Amino acid sequence: MEAVKFSRYDMADYLKSEGDIAVYMEAAMEDGDPAVIAAALGNVARARNMSQLARDTGLSREGIYKALSGDGNPSFATILKIAQALGLRMEFKPASAEHH
Repeated sequence: MEAVKFSRYDMADYLKSEGDIAVYMEAAMEDGDPAVIAAALGNVARARNMSQLARDTGLSREGIYKALSGDGNPSFATILKIAQALGLRMEFKPASAEHH
């Protein structure tokens, strides 16, 4: 019997539109784990042009991969710089409808 081969699942392959990216990042933010948020931003970065992102942020491609690997611990300034270069805006709002 021949072995069945599966290609590696890559979330970046599914982030095709601005709407897809917004929903994906919102879900990552709701998780609240900084490593999950950084890794999600890394998936968005990989769905885009990483070389252009490196130019736009002034960071190296390797530095971006490392910072957003989920194992890295990027500064808030780095996260913000990458998000802005990707055309994303971070937003804060009440956690529940009870907070007015």
